[in-house]
Amino acid sequence: MTQTSRPLDSAILDQVEQARRDFAKAFRVLKETRTITATNTLQAYLRVPASDLVIALRAPSPWADDQGIRAAVVSHDGTVHLDETLAPGASLDTSKEAGSGKRYALVFQERPEVNLVVHVHTPYLGGWAGAHRVLPLRYAASQRVTLARELPIYIDRRQSEPSFIVEAIKANPHTPGLLEANGGATFWGEGILPVARLILLVEEGAYFQALAENLGGSQEFGPGVLEQQWKMTGLWDEGRKLLEAVA
Repeated sequence: MTQTSRPLDSAILDQVEQARRDFAKAFRVLKETRTITATNTLQAYLRVPASDLVIALRAPSPWADDQGIRAAVVSHDGTVHLDETLAPGASLDTSKEAGSGKRYALVFQERPEVNLVVHVHTPYLGGWAGAHRVLPLRYAASQRVTLARELPIYIDRRQSEPSFIVEAIKANPHTPGLLEANGGATFWGEGILPVARLILLVEEGAYFQALAENLGGSQEFGPGVLEQQWKMTGLWDEGRKLLEAVA
């Protein structure tokens, strides 16, 4: 692994290794379940604790001969400290990973509770995004793992996506993701595998809700459903307060 004059200590290298394993598993599951689209658009940007470093990973192109997962470590200012996609002995000056550190730097700087940002293209979230519609969460399996009731839609790209994410979290700290109009979706959270599980469930919900469009549209949950679902995941105490606040 090629590094700059700023060596990466063993703790960071261990985090890179774990991130690579988690991302490989997430990619395999999301691909095998046809959650991601044929282009394999799946990218993860993981915070390195107590630093300005980001571990960046992306799924290989379906056209790539080498389907292995490679990682990069990049500072918020774009300084590349590790790029596993480079040939052995290649200079980091030739790396194209500078943007990986900058892309969601604002989110990591403004929202310390966010440890990971994932950008993904999935068929049905892409459909909702193309329709420029907020996605209400009306599928029990996806609703049980989040207190958010909808995913907002990011339309005006004159505002940066990181800025939109920061605003969305300020408006509702429970919001776990957004739809990117005419594109894919972006999610954030604690770690690669929990966020990947959420992506799978929310995509499945978007699929069922799209089917329901032909039957008059998906409906809100019936009485007791939110209590039932949130009790299954330990979210009920906080969820009850949210429901009482809007009652």
